[in-house]
Amino acid sequence: MVLEQIAEYKSFAGKLGFYSHQSQECQTKMRFAIYLPPQAQTQTLPVIYFLSGLTCSEENFMVKAGAQQLAAKYGIILVTPDTSPRDTGIAGEDLSWDFGTGASFYVDATQTPWLHHYRMYSYVVEELPALIANNFPVQTEKQSIFGHSMGGHGALVCAMRNPEKYKSVSAFAPIVSPMRCPWGEKAFSGYLGENRETWRIYDACELVKEVGYPRPILIDQGTADKFLETQLKPELFAQACQQVKQPLQLRYQEGYDHSYYFIATFIDDHLRFHAEALGCL
Repeated sequence: MVLEQIAEYKSFAGKLGFYSHQSQECQTKMRFAIYLPPQAQTQTLPVIYFLSGLTCSEENFMVKAGAQQLAAKYGIILVTPDTSPRDTGIAGEDLSWDFGTGASFYVDATQTPWLHHYRMYSYVVEELPALIANNFPVQTEKQSIFGHSMGGHGALVCAMRNPEKYKSVSAFAPIVSPMRCPWGEKAFSGYLGENRETWRIYDACELVKEVGYPRPILIDQGTADKFLETQLKPELFAQACQQVKQPLQLRYQEGYDHSYYFIATFIDDHLRFHAEALGCL
């Protein structure tokens, strides 16, 4: 598959690249960013995927999180896919900030007109890792995943449904139960239809009770997050984990909001968490 390089920047002695490619899953051009630390010049390295939240692109995390310096320190490749297909021609895809463009919820849509392009679950779990493995010096047996908000939801779902693929999972302010919040109900109704039973495979609270995850999960949540009570509801995930004795480290961070200032503050903790699981410490 042909990669088109959009831009490249030197960063902490490594390279930050932005690329596009024609996606088979999404049947359109997709974009991603990848940071190759300096160690990648001479050896293969573990890789961590970061899934961003509503309205974001492949760029937000790389610009705002302060992660490249840490990736260079630990010798880890970072990959951030875009948050949805774009410019597909679907009527209404740009009408709402929380549905359509920039708001895929990392599901494989089953409903017309979304089902042909909005296959972000399969894109993230299968197509993108294969593309990265074929073009960059990654250790395919050593990969982890994390994310923020909608992307935190995506990371938890991808990891629990594919524990053999991901050595660790963490999240910043994740939407832990899309079945039980306005954002998720809107998105799932549109992408998956009205049968709520079909939603369960994309709901972290349901998945942890049904399949769990074989290793500890780390979540950071700001107490000043304006979406905390209405959309995020981390207590639901904590309760579900407690029911099945799933190891969970849920940290409430006093006074922090939903922004990348919050992510940047605790990014080192998350990358160390993943670096340990990947054998980089």
